Amino acid sequence: MALIVHKYGGTSMGSTERIKNVARRVAKWHDAGYQIVVVPSAMSGETNRLIGLAKELMPHPNPRELDMLASTGEQVSVALLAMALHSIGKEAVSYTGWQAGIKTDSAFTKARIQSIDDVKVKKDLDAGRIVIITGFQGVDEDGNIATLGRGGSDTSAVAVAVALEAKECLIYTDVDGVYTTDPRVVSEARRLNTVTFEEMLEMASLGSKVLQIRSVEFAGNYKMPTRVLSSLTDPMMSLEEEAKSGTLISFEEDTKMEQAAITGIAFSRDEAKITVLGVPDRPGIAYQILGPIAAANIEVDMIIQNQSVDGKTDFTFTVPRADYAKAVDVLNDSVKAHIGAASIQGDTKVSKVSVVGVGMRSHVGIASQMFRTLSEEGINIQMISTSEIKISVLIDEKYMELAVRALHKTFDLEKSN
Repeated sequence: MALIVHKYGGTSMGSTERIKNVARRVAKWHDAGYQIVVVPSAMSGETNRLIGLAKELMPHPNPRELDMLASTGEQVSVALLAMALHSIGKEAVSYTGWQAGIKTDSAFTKARIQSIDDVKVKKDLDAGRIVIITGFQGVDEDGNIATLGRGGSDTSAVAVAVALEAKECLIYTDVDGVYTTDPRVVSEARRLNTVTFEEMLEMASLGSKVLQIRSVEFAGNYKMPTRVLSSLTDPMMSLEEEAKSGTLISFEEDTKMEQAAITGIAFSRDEAKITVLGVPDRPGIAYQILGPIAAANIEVDMIIQNQSVDGKTDFTFTVPRADYAKAVDVLNDSVKAHIGAASIQGDTKVSKVSVVGVGMRSHVGIASQMFRTLSEEGINIQMISTSEIKISVLIDEKYMELAVRALHKTFDLEKSN
């Protein structure tokens, strides 16, 4: 009997009527003979509401207590879904992450899963029950509740699928798959039937909100077949039709690389640029700047160090916009005076736009085509970063949507391959 993991996002769980639809869909799969584990998110808006309550009391709540609070949203979801399944005659049991044996580290609000004890869950599955597990959370070695960060339910679902050796992990969302870019920006954006783990990882890291980046890492590392599909379709549609819908995240050998150089255009509005001016150009200077930033649990993305002039250089990097103020504080408090920097400058009105595709490995001229398109639109490039399958540029925020539309057209992404 094959095991399938279902994950439902906050929109899918957004009302009791939608929870009833989720229950009907899950029951359909169970009636077809599958063992089913469900990992739901909190109801849409609930996590924001809880965090908002905390910030009414203090601007920077204690991370441990914030996790204690934020974790309750998913507990509501699993209990309601279990009740909805009971109401249609299905035997179901709900568990919190720690009851299901999900162990994490102690990095509150950004914890990582370390292990999953699957004994209890397997016992329930073997008894014919549908098991529902809270996403987004686990417990550290001291018994403290720890959450995985926003979007962490995706990671929970894939990790559970890996631990239980599931046949597939189905990620149900409010969109019907992964698109060449955001359809709200480019109306001609096209749904992809398949995308490689590498491409999805780049697109998630570059701003695509369909899946959390850590869930894609998990799926790719453990080769867990993962499909993104809509929960807003008829819950009683045939299994054959549903199993083939959405976008399958596949292995590169399953794709036809020669058909297209570029798979999609990703973008991130939430960028900030920081420049440390006039720092000594000596070995170790990058570590002296970025070490304290990393210690403050701030992620750094694009990095440029300018050519040395008279023994001085400028060092520029990007961070998430939400972490900008914290990063500048760290630099002012523990870096600027220590390394003898002249000043620190920043810009929070920047965005990142990227072209992504495994086909770039077998096509030349992608960078020049991208840069020519941006030049023709009068868009200045502030920073550039590349990998084997992506090229990212940092540009002024006001030009982001123009850049995305122009690049989508340049690489003919509205056309089916």
